[in-house]
Amino acid sequence: MPGRLRWIVLLVAIIFRPALAGSPEPTVVGFWQQVDADGGVGGWFYFSERDGLYDGRLVKMFPKPGGHKFERCEKCRGARHNAPMLGLTIVSNMRRVGRHYEGGSILDPRDGTVYEAEMDLSADASRLAVRGYLGLPLFGQTQVWSRLPDDAMPKDQIPGAAQSPAGSRL
Repeated sequence: MPGRLRWIVLLVAIIFRPALAGSPEPTVVGFWQQVDADGGVGGWFYFSERDGLYDGRLVKMFPKPGGHKFERCEKCRGARHNAPMLGLTIVSNMRRVGRHYEGGSILDPRDGTVYEAEMDLSADASRLAVRGYLGLPLFGQTQVWSRLPDDAMPKDQIPGAAQSPAGSRL
């Protein structure tokens, strides 16, 4: 009887395992709204995952009235030089460790500077703290972005990721 009971317990555990496991931990995949220090919306970003790395590309811009309208990454270097802003990967190669993301970079398209980056997803997955820095995280700046609904933009209107001439991601 103990052998039969063991098989029954094992069978029940296999059947109900998905329900007991709960829902998977949320990730950064989806739409995010970046807000400037003065409270103005700067842009919307769409994060995706590929091969265990997460990238965020600019999918909508909100230029300030009277401000410079960036249509191309004029000050970027290399393959990103003069790439269209919409679809440009700004946050690159972030590696996920729970709700923390590290090891990637963030581009400031205003001057073409690429900073090291880390991100932290809030417990409820509604906020994303994005920090760019030089050398040590202590020497950086953090912005807190807000999650947008999954239908913030129709999928067929999401600008594609900008590609380098060789076809690799930027």
